[in-house]
Amino acid sequence: MLHRVLKWSVMLLGVMLLAACAVAAPADAPAEMDADAEAMDETMAGGAWDQVDPSGETISFWYQHSGGREEELQQIIADFNATNEWGITVNGEYQGGYGDIFNKMLNVIGTADTPNLVVAYQNQAATYQLGEGLVDLREMVDSEVWGLTAEEVSDFFPGFYYADLFPSFDNARLGFPPNRSMEVMFYNKDWLAELGYDSPPATPEEFREMACAAPASPFSGKVGDTPALGYQLGVDPSTVASLTFSMGGDIFDYDNVAYTYDDPATLEAMTFIQALFADGCAGPVIERYGDQTDFGNGALLFAIGSSSGLPYFTSAVEEGADFDWDIAPLPRRTDEPVVNVYGASVSVGQSTPEKELASWLFLKYYTTPEIQARWARASNYFPVRQSVAEGLEEYFAQNPRYLTAFELLEYGRTEPPVPGYDFVRDLVGEMIVAVVEGADVAEALAFLTEEANIILQDQMADQ
Repeated sequence: MLHRVLKWSVMLLGVMLLAACAVAAPADAPAEMDADAEAMDETMAGGAWDQVDPSGETISFWYQHSGGREEELQQIIADFNATNEWGITVNGEYQGGYGDIFNKMLNVIGTADTPNLVVAYQNQAATYQLGEGLVDLREMVDSEVWGLTAEEVSDFFPGFYYADLFPSFDNARLGFPPNRSMEVMFYNKDWLAELGYDSPPATPEEFREMACAAPASPFSGKVGDTPALGYQLGVDPSTVASLTFSMGGDIFDYDNVAYTYDDPATLEAMTFIQALFADGCAGPVIERYGDQTDFGNGALLFAIGSSSGLPYFTSAVEEGADFDWDIAPLPRRTDEPVVNVYGASVSVGQSTPEKELASWLFLKYYTTPEIQARWARASNYFPVRQSVAEGLEEYFAQNPRYLTAFELLEYGRTEPPVPGYDFVRDLVGEMIVAVVEGADVAEALAFLTEEANIILQDQMADQ
């Protein structure tokens, strides 16, 4: 059954990949696009960004932010529009979630409808670049007129700054980072104390013991009718990567450029999850953010999710059972914590030199220390510049859980920044469902690894 489900997914994805390739370089592209491309080649000969004039340009920015984050981002955009010396106008547009934006981009990349700025994970940017739809930002970043100084570059966290350089595309810079977050474990401190524990679980065995004790001894402050449970798992491929990292392995072999979902660490992680489900200690996330709601109501002992969700967990607890809670790294086999650090960067779509430079100038503004401090407070993402931390002392004091996560950044690992990873993540979701429903874990992971590498090979063949 698992084989049939995954095989059908791969066949469907193959059609999607062919469609993506077809729109990447449309045969009926408007004549003005060809003229623009020729003009850009002439203008940029020798890397002459210094001679480009971005004055008066209007550019589009596709993003996924909503609520308070969108309000702050729109204010940042408005401030840039009102103060930049070139009269550049940025039009920010909400385009749905990451997946929605990715699917829309597959239909417009390489056409006149490509946005000038687009939020993109590294693997998504790599997919877009298969159709040569993005701008290599290196020369703009290094430009004496428009770029960053050596001092400014040194202020960025190195891991964040260099994550958008792609060795598979001759080290092209296909994005620039405005923020990052990480996968953490949320836990109910008061409930753990009632169960007889004074600290969160550090190992899988401790996690299992505590999670399995939860259904038998519900939290005294629980509100609502939801039964008590130790943990809820969503269909989130990042959780699979995070658990694999914590078990001492990886889902990707960077030396051999191949997926390794059959890694012993992933096998242990998914076997661990399957046993929690089989023994009634864990269950599925039934609805979007359902684990957040159940955690807030005191019905769920542990939750695993993004550190950027801290404000939402805070609201859920305050509106729910109102207990003492905290965050910690995931249970691990390693001596030191290993955390999955991730976050979308912003890529620049190919258009004209003037619009491309205008796009970079907004990104440069977006990542200045002052704006980064504003964005960190509003979004609860981590800033990408080290000096910003000096201006967040008050925020750290008011948000100690954010500080706990911030101090874990040194232990960060990342998911593979390779083209087609979004398609592979769909297969990982299918694997999660199959495993919790009782499929053979080793067989499921072996098949996933095989099919993921077929997708990767197909994608890499298009470079």
